[in-house]
Amino acid sequence: MKRFFLLLCALLSLTVCAFATPLKRSEIRTETVNSKMLSEAISVNVYLPAGYDPDATKRYPAVYLLHGLYGGFKDWVETGRMKEPVDEMIALGEAVPMVIIMPNAGHPDVHHQWNGYFNMPGRPYEDFFFGELIPAMESRFRIIGDKRHRAVMGLSMGGGGSTVYSQRHPDMFSSCYAMSAWLDQPDPKPEAPDDKLYIVRKSVREHSAIQFVIDADEKTLEALRSVKWFFDCGDDDSLLDQSVRIYQEMRNRKIKAELRVRDGWHSWEYWHTALRTAIPFASRSFGTSE
Repeated sequence: MKRFFLLLCALLSLTVCAFATPLKRSEIRTETVNSKMLSEAISVNVYLPAGYDPDATKRYPAVYLLHGLYGGFKDWVETGRMKEPVDEMIALGEAVPMVIIMPNAGHPDVHHQWNGYFNMPGRPYEDFFFGELIPAMESRFRIIGDKRHRAVMGLSMGGGGSTVYSQRHPDMFSSCYAMSAWLDQPDPKPEAPDDKLYIVRKSVREHSAIQFVIDADEKTLEALRSVKWFFDCGDDDSLLDQSVRIYQEMRNRKIKAELRVRDGWHSWEYWHTALRTAIPFASRSFGTSE
């Protein structure tokens, strides 16, 4: 009887300790990168997986998740609700634990404020992304800082940015997932002399992801083949033809890529569901790039 009583006390003690110990959950942390290149502070939301410990030795792969035109660094968390599905996919083993970085590259006032991921006159955002943002994130967080464990993805303007970044820096990313991607632009006309929407449209035209594939030489094609590519666009999306076109051009040049056309249009409902394919795709691609 005494042994039973002692055993019961021990079990109760363990139960109390278990409930007293707080469960480690994922979190969204807001960071700031003071950019010398852009002469401003850039806000960044960072998803840290459950169990992330800044004092531990474990390191994680990283995904750079980009927003669209009219958007900002809060979009994927507040409107795209990315935290819950990512938590679920990691918990179910559909994706490995990872750090997800969501930097600011835009503003709702597209005519008077900067938007875009490319270098433009007076705003070298691409230089900032590779020269300041990535080094800052990889020094602040426990990230595996190499191509095999780094991915990039995004929606619309961010889908185009992800594609062009992977084309111009194929040594940096294991995979690229482009949702409803803005990959090209007819020659735009300015609505006002200093219209920043004209500037970003012009930059998309100058960085045409489709033309990049068409013009690529064999050395460039070999580099592109080291990246895992996925284009995902709704059947009612005005940008669908661009995703189909780049997929066809990649097939013509023997670059392996995935294309999905699902029911939907240019909307957060579509991009929220796209995450359930995008995150596992990035996870499977970690460690497999050449």
